[in-house]
Amino acid sequence: MPDFITHIGLTHYVVIATILFTIGLAGVLTGRNVVRVLMAVELMLSAVNINLVAFNNFSPFGDALLGQVFAIFVLTVSAAEASVGLAIVIALYRARATADMEDFNLLKW
Repeated sequence: MPDFITHIGLTHYVVIATILFTIGLAGVLTGRNVVRVLMAVELMLSAVNINLVAFNNFSPFGDALLGQVFAIFVLTVSAAEASVGLAIVIALYRARATADMEDFNLLKW
């Protein structure tokens, strides 16, 4: 089997994370549904986690598990963000009966 198939380098992880982050960013910028925007934000945070773990794995201090600790911290924060965001979405949906971002103008001037 060729080496380029079995050897996964740092570049592969960075490319995958960049693609995931770009998809998430496009979802945030173009999404009109609030739930879809929350899912896009979670995708962006997952891309950050891939980068954290990959850079930790390929760093000379890879035994320190610092990237994994940061990834777990980011996962915890993203879970809290998702739960608070979904609670806000449910409250807004009960008040307005829509999940469209254009209809939420409570904080606009």
